[in-house]
Amino acid sequence: MSHDARLALIVESHQRIVGRPLLDVPFSPDALWNAPLAVVAHGTEADPVFFYGNQLALQVFEMDFAAFTRLPSRLSAEPLAREERALLLARVTEFGFVDDYSGMRISGRNKRFMITQATVWNLVDETGIYRGQAAAFTLPD
Repeated sequence: MSHDARLALIVESHQRIVGRPLLDVPFSPDALWNAPLAVVAHGTEADPVFFYGNQLALQVFEMDFAAFTRLPSRLSAEPLAREERALLLARVTEFGFVDDYSGMRISGRNKRFMITQATVWNLVDETGIYRGQAAAFTLPD
């Protein structure tokens, strides 16, 4: 699957699974990159690795795109929060999405930050193949 196809899947699967649009403008890679909410996605590896973080997500995680897309997604949570994160991902796998997730995350510079009211959903293509999971969140004021 091409990079642009994966980006389209993030937006399309959100609409199909969550039941509302992710973006308030038509999809384009630039629209997703510049969205007013942080958007991240990881693949299906045994230890899933982020394959995407938009501009806001990279700012929050204090990483550039190259570093972020080498990061196993479990390492975005502090060690004590990883069990909680694993339970969240199990809920998403079972129900398709959750839209009430809150949790502590850690940046590339080891700064802690809270995400609240995050939506996390499965990336499932139109043929039913599971391609990973994505999350979108805004930052608390």
